Amino acid sequence: QLQASGGGLVQAGGSLRLSCATSERTFGNYAMGWLRQAPGKEREFVAAISWSGSDSLYADSVKGRFTISRDNAKITMNLQMNSLKPEDTAVYYCATDLNLSTLRRGYGIRYWGRGTQVTVSS
Repeated sequence: QLQASGGGLVQAGGSLRLSCATSERTFGNYAMGWLRQAPGKEREFVAAISWSGSDSLYADSVKGRFTISRDNAKITMNLQMNSLKPEDTAVYYCATDLNLSTLRRGYGIRYWGRGTQVTVSS
């Protein structure tokens, strides 16, 4: 239902743009977000955006470097990642839920997509 793409290998300081697409029109009324999981670490929240796009949340570790956006006409969500650091290396998952706060909390999320690998080399 959710398809993430755009991951890859990039050098530190570089940029990547992740996308999440779905054919489920109802998700246009849901908040959407990104979470990530690095090897040996717990999954963590990255960013989320309200269904209207008027509200967005970011983890402190990515504020000022990552920008989340969405296009409800296409039911897509993007994550522009700039100034990437090796510690950003992880599998990134897109997810959607009715509540922005649920995405921020990181558990109890209704729908998940398959992850996309982001690797940042030093």
